[in-house]
Amino acid sequence: MSSWIQRHAGSHQAQLATTAVLSGAAVAGAILGYQAFRRKEAVSELKASIPDINERHHAEKLTKFGTATPSGELSKEDERSAALARRAQLGDYDDDLILEQLARNRVFLTDEGLAKLRGSFIIVVGCGGVGSHAAASLVRSGVAKVRLIDFDQVTLSSLNRHALATLADVGTPKVHCIRKRMEQITPWTKFDCRNELFGGSVAETLLAPWSFEDDDKGRKPDYVLDCIDNITSKVELLHYCHSHSIPVISSMGAGCKSDPTRVTVGDISVSTDDRLSRATRRRLKPLGVNTGIPVVFSTERPGPGKATLLPLAEEEFSKGEVGELSVLPDFRARILPVLGTMPAVFGYTVANHVICEIAGYPRDYNVSGKGREKMYDSILTAVQGYMERLARHDAGQQIIGLRIPLSKDDVGFLVDEIYRGKSAISGLTSRLLIVPWERPTGGFAIDSVYEKEGQKCLPMRLKDLVCMTKEEAAVHEREVLLGSKKPEELYNAEVVAKVKQRSKEVELYENTSA
Repeated sequence: MSSWIQRHAGSHQAQLATTAVLSGAAVAGAILGYQAFRRKEAVSELKASIPDINERHHAEKLTKFGTATPSGELSKEDERSAALARRAQLGDYDDDLILEQLARNRVFLTDEGLAKLRGSFIIVVGCGGVGSHAAASLVRSGVAKVRLIDFDQVTLSSLNRHALATLADVGTPKVHCIRKRMEQITPWTKFDCRNELFGGSVAETLLAPWSFEDDDKGRKPDYVLDCIDNITSKVELLHYCHSHSIPVISSMGAGCKSDPTRVTVGDISVSTDDRLSRATRRRLKPLGVNTGIPVVFSTERPGPGKATLLPLAEEEFSKGEVGELSVLPDFRARILPVLGTMPAVFGYTVANHVICEIAGYPRDYNVSGKGREKMYDSILTAVQGYMERLARHDAGQQIIGLRIPLSKDDVGFLVDEIYRGKSAISGLTSRLLIVPWERPTGGFAIDSVYEKEGQKCLPMRLKDLVCMTKEEAAVHEREVLLGSKKPEELYNAEVVAKVKQRSKEVELYENTSA
């Protein structure tokens, strides 16, 4: 072995190879060394450009969201207002002055109603366009204990709809912006500001009882205002409040809306023509929440020339996962057009509901979904009779005790969520019925599996059902379900495409909630 090494080491080719390797290593080392020197020089220049920490340049810690903490620097006016607020919140403020400032509310709500409002503890989650107007209205009306929850900062684009932000507030947390401005109006109000992102994992902490060291310490929230525009956080908030019996009202989508006369209050089960509300209901349904939450929503419908959710530019999709373009996980990545007046309308409506509820002032509008419940019961009864007729036709005899795998909640889901309260055929909204779209391969026969267990059940899948009027259902029964026609032969291509699309929606929902 040693002789082989000696023989080849002395060859001309080996010497050339060794020289080439050593030369390459020397060049690579020189390049890497130069690059390292340049990096070190660049870092030194960057460090040298950073100003020293002094009165003009002070260091601050970033929040866990990568944003700056409040600077703490106040103008002379803000300093005086802050000092007055600290004194007022400790009780050094004449109560007669407070009552004089609240005089109009006092004569409207009565002394008893105003006292309830002044003693209440309200939590506002989301302090943007809707939340800032709602919070300002509550505080101006007498609420003296408010917890503000929002992770975000004021931006230039916030100024078209935020109730209190100014140019000087850009870059500061929204919760502190509201606190600072409102303390200049109602210095006695106590604010508990939480510059945090709401989520299910921190719900217990953020929605905990009042924690300040005063007479109200330990008081549970009298009301929670959901002014969040992120679907995940919204669902987690509503589910937590519903399951812990905390009164809550939710603001749905103000984006792309322009008609203030169409904004209304109703139970979450009856809100229509609102994509955010519909998406929220679908996410809450598997969690067992179908009703019992008042929401503010708009019945305004999209139309030609109206604003719509703006899609991302094509070049953005080419960058990779669209979800990575969001500020935070699960937050919207697309641009939502907002007319500055509409969030204010939603915020004032939310606040108005809470003020009247707490003060015990009578409300003329009905937020329950009882009317819809009766409609669902009626439709379910009609479907039962419809399916019994189909089964009797195929069996040639009356079938006693026939059951269908359809609940009242299923009816509500199909009618309101999937078919938007309208017939898929004509778009009519009255005398609705749920019927099979096609005749099953095996006809309308009893399910053999259930029959072995002594139950007479017709197999039905939600994705195979369609909403139409009773008159249309009679024709559909004669021509398709008991006749020889296919739906494509009876209806135009637009109707057929719509039904197929809605069927996919049901299938997607069922797969998601399974």
